[in-house]
Amino acid sequence: MTKYVQSGMRRDVLALLAAEPRRGQQLKTSLETHYDEHIEPKTFYGALDALVDAGHVQVETEGVHDVYDLTPGGRSMLETHVDWLVEQVQ
Repeated sequence: MTKYVQSGMRRDVLALLAAEPRRGQQLKTSLETHYDEHIEPKTFYGALDALVDAGHVQVETEGVHDVYDLTPGGRSMLETHVDWLVEQVQ
């Protein structure tokens, strides 16, 4: 696992994107609801940008919104991590 997904927030972003592509604000709101606390935009978008820069997430512009999605490499890394988690829990 690369250092770009050692952060829990980054892993959680990958997990949210596994279901469907989302806008940045949708991702941030989902995480804030899950964590039950506000996430500073600088912190959130820094994590999201790091995932894009590392090639785990791709971004496309639709109208005025950026929409984020997993790359094949990001999905593979997430699936490997989920498999590891299941092994640890069992």
